[in-house]
Amino acid sequence: MISTLDLTQLPDAATLQRLCQALAALDAINSPDPEFRYYTYNPAWDENEALFEMSDGEGDQMLVLFRPEGCCINGFLSEYDQPEKAQVTRGLPEVFDEFVFGEPAASIGTTFCVWYTPTHGWQTGLVDNEDDGSEELLYIFDNDPDTYADWANEYYLDETEREPLETADVARLYRHEPLTQATAQALNSDLTDWPQLAADLEAIGYPHALS
Repeated sequence: MISTLDLTQLPDAATLQRLCQALAALDAINSPDPEFRYYTYNPAWDENEALFEMSDGEGDQMLVLFRPEGCCINGFLSEYDQPEKAQVTRGLPEVFDEFVFGEPAASIGTTFCVWYTPTHGWQTGLVDNEDDGSEELLYIFDNDPDTYADWANEYYLDETEREPLETADVARLYRHEPLTQATAQALNSDLTDWPQLAADLEAIGYPHALS
């Protein structure tokens, strides 16, 4: 399981960025209403910066910043004590300071922080509490379509009549295959607003073949 104690299964920054786009595209398909999406991605958050966000609507949040120099993950879980921020960010490259110590991360809080650079790979600061909850958020980054399918089938389909997501359909988005109407309907048969989905995918930067 991926956690601050074991970052070996986290993909490199470029692979993670493609995965984040896929996760955001999948959520756009599963939740046409943006208010209820769990994962979102903004490829133009700031100059030379893209931002992926996870929010459960109940206080837990994860922000992933992508820059040319690498990426940085700020995680916050409301049920866990926040450690000393200077400790969990010890060794953080200066290029990520504004992200971690500025807004919105400063207001959200920091339960754990990890970062990637091409030279050193994945790193974290000092981890005082082995149970910092990081695996509860980072697990989705294992790059396994089964992981998203299992999660979405519980999160989006519980108490609905929709057919469960098939791993093979999720895998198409993990491979960044251009989304077709057929694949979108296989994932969510309730979809009707194709222009809106096309606009959402374009905002995410995910390829599609929707008319």
